[in-house]
Amino acid sequence: MSFNPRRRIYLMRHGSVTYFDSAGKPVLPESVPLNNAGREQASAAGRVFAEHGVKFDRVIVSGLPRTVETATRVLAETGQDIALEEWPEFVEIRGGKLSSIPDTELRAAFTAAFEGIAPEHLQFLGGESVGELLDRIHPAVDKLRADPDWDTVLVVLHGGVNRAILSYALTGQRIFMGNLAQTAGCINVLDVGEAAIDWVVRIVNYSPPSTLQAESRGTTMEALFHQYRQSRGI
Repeated sequence: MSFNPRRRIYLMRHGSVTYFDSAGKPVLPESVPLNNAGREQASAAGRVFAEHGVKFDRVIVSGLPRTVETATRVLAETGQDIALEEWPEFVEIRGGKLSSIPDTELRAAFTAAFEGIAPEHLQFLGGESVGELLDRIHPAVDKLRADPDWDTVLVVLHGGVNRAILSYALTGQRIFMGNLAQTAGCINVLDVGEAAIDWVVRIVNYSPPSTLQAESRGTTMEALFHQYRQSRGI
């Protein structure tokens, strides 16, 4: 009897970036680069792959600079020269205009989507809803799985997008498990078989520079909320 091994997806979140300046003013998320910590996180992930002799057949990013820079730094450590594939359907969940969100609704706008199982109608920062995110992420994941032209792929995306993918892998359903932590620069390991339900989630949120993540018990969106509120004096 023949045995067909599953294929492997290494799913990363991009390294750390600085979304708000020291006064709490937002930086354009479409162009923000990695900060010093983010560059080290990306290189640290690359060193882990290199130490274990991992080689990628393909490398997929969302196209936003922070995913491109993270993937480039990973490849610099592994010594592979692979052209990055930009899949814009994998861009982060899109926020709306921060200034239009009332003070009383601000915290929920930042954090509600990442607390437990988020309802599909819930909007992130007054912009894209959870359901709209799933509408584009699930078909993109299905497209990747349907393509036979890879065995091991590196996919470097975003915190919200990764949660959508992990939720899909864990449940096979339209569920968004917002409280699945995705530390900047983290690595998730997913194996996929031929059947749609054949997912094996092996590692979630492995952070090479901080394996026990002892430095924080907060979330990324809680931290960003506290940074932004300074600009409103609340």
